[in-house]
Amino acid sequence: MKTRDRILETSLALFNAEGEAHTTTIDIANEMDISPGNLYYHFKGKDQIIAELFQQYELALGSTLTAPIEQPLSAGKGQVENNWYYLYVVMEEMYQYRFLYYNLDDILQRYPDIRKSFKRLIQLKRASLFAICQNLLQQEIIAARDQQLLGLVDNMTLTLTFWFNYDQLLHDNRAPEVTIHQGVLQLLTMVAPYLGDNELSFYRDCETIYTNLLQDVG
Repeated sequence: MKTRDRILETSLALFNAEGEAHTTTIDIANEMDISPGNLYYHFKGKDQIIAELFQQYELALGSTLTAPIEQPLSAGKGQVENNWYYLYVVMEEMYQYRFLYYNLDDILQRYPDIRKSFKRLIQLKRASLFAICQNLLQQEIIAARDQQLLGLVDNMTLTLTFWFNYDQLLHDNRAPEVTIHQGVLQLLTMVAPYLGDNELSFYRDCETIYTNLLQDVG
């Protein structure tokens, strides 16, 4: 692996573990066992590292979020399950760059360019969730309409955006699979009141999976 790529990989790991605000370029260089000058050759400061990591994140998550907008997930039997798997993938990608969410307000204040791009990502999250809910509505899997549907989408977008920050404040550091699974379950909980009996059975299965997961890691 090239040194530049190693710097990004190491920085991401340290930012996620220690927090971006508490990690310096010296810390990154020490973790890699390279000189600060070597790191400076590739990146003139932490700002450049963060900017490039965000570009990676925006590209990866943006591609995933666009998928249900361009092509609705398969309809009919298994529709709720398909959306559960999709949301799990979204949260897994977000978790890889969770340092952004742990210190979101501060990062957005210090990096105006990231703020603009992050706003676009939130809009894309909302559009993606709206496409999913609209598709479920058209398939008569959920019964939410008009303002109810818009409120559901906004609540899901809010939860998706701030879940990792909320989870960290409440539980400190939990196993990733628990944090991610509960986050997806929380999104499904918002949809649950609008589901029919057949689709609710899958939601109950998700609750059981989460309960068993807590027992396994506990």
